[in-house]
Amino acid sequence: MHGALHVAKTGLSAQDTQLKVISNNLANVSTVGFKKDRLEFEDLLYQVRRQPGAATGEDSMLPSGLQLGSGVRTVSTQKLFHTGDMQITDQPFDVAINGRGFLQVAMPNGDIAYTRNGELHLDGENRLVTSEGYLVEPAITLPDQVTNFSVGNDGTVSVTVAGDPNPQELGQLELADFVNPQGLQATGQNLYIETAASGAPIVGLAGEEGRGIIKQGMLEGSNVNAVEELVDMITTQRAYEMNSKVISTADEMLSYVSQQL
Repeated sequence: MHGALHVAKTGLSAQDTQLKVISNNLANVSTVGFKKDRLEFEDLLYQVRRQPGAATGEDSMLPSGLQLGSGVRTVSTQKLFHTGDMQITDQPFDVAINGRGFLQVAMPNGDIAYTRNGELHLDGENRLVTSEGYLVEPAITLPDQVTNFSVGNDGTVSVTVAGDPNPQELGQLELADFVNPQGLQATGQNLYIETAASGAPIVGLAGEEGRGIIKQGMLEGSNVNAVEELVDMITTQRAYEMNSKVISTADEMLSYVSQQL
């Protein structure tokens, strides 16, 4: 069988996966705090028919050899954590992080997850939770009859209640940072969990050690650039077409051999 058929097949498979990554980026172009993915490729093993540097005579050698590649494969996806556009919402429970940090979320099984989505809510017990109802860590519980809710740049949460003009400090939101955030595992629901590649979380106050400051009344949008994704989609489509053209050409060559010889 013609080797080009198998090589082109790997190209089709790789470009198909690339299109899937692009479609996921575009699908999340409006998801708060979403970080885009980038697919990474690598070439496959080579068939070395003439070793580079092999001796061809007493005082001569092959300058480059003869090496035939066997295609390409997708090797990883990389999360790009550059900051998305900041959107002013003027909603008191919306917070954005201007820096590297992540909000901490307590999962039902007791584990801690991390998110850049600052769309916070209150549950039935007046506790700060995410859109999925997971508790923000450290837990913040509001008293009854709150008339004003504010979050400082350092994460300090304070409220005023009816009948008392003096603000009450309820606690402080902490941020987590990672040595290698690209190593975090995305679990959906705008959440990440730590892995051996990300390293352990470095938890501290907002505004310290590059974690960033917290801005109330704002949200961080997706960092997907729709125009860039469309250009990548066109490039992927052309690459897919070229690989399919290789299959068509190899088929024509095989057809010529089988019919003419």
